[in-house]
Amino acid sequence: MFDLIKKIIGSSNGNAQTTDQDVINAHLALTVLLLEAAYADGECSKEEKEHLVATLVTDFGISRQEIDTLLAERDKEDREYVSLFRYTRFINNNFSEAQKIDIMESVWRIILLDDHLEAHEDHFAHKLANLLQLNHGQLIDAKLRARKQLS
Repeated sequence: MFDLIKKIIGSSNGNAQTTDQDVINAHLALTVLLLEAAYADGECSKEEKEHLVATLVTDFGISRQEIDTLLAERDKEDREYVSLFRYTRFINNNFSEAQKIDIMESVWRIILLDDHLEAHEDHFAHKLANLLQLNHGQLIDAKLRARKQLS
């Protein structure tokens, strides 16, 4: 799906020079969004966390060591307040529409992993799609593809 976050950011914003901070910000944004999806129902099961880590490693090319660091950073932030707007703004400025749909699909896979969709999870997905500037059709298509991948 994504070969290298650096390549994605460099190609999506037309800027050939990508800083290490851009890569860290992209990794953090992806980690936060997927973790928020995992916690949308108030808890994150072991299976959801394993799937989240596998998604970040396999689909987004983030190392396990970096994921652990990002999760620790996110935990520090959670004690304060996690503003999805900050992360979605970064994604909107640096990712293509197709890449944002892929992220939404990853979010749906985490939400649907336990084969039970709660109102909080559905609300989170709709809110995130809105923040990522995706329309309802794109949200539902991502949900259907995620459900098919999990079956």
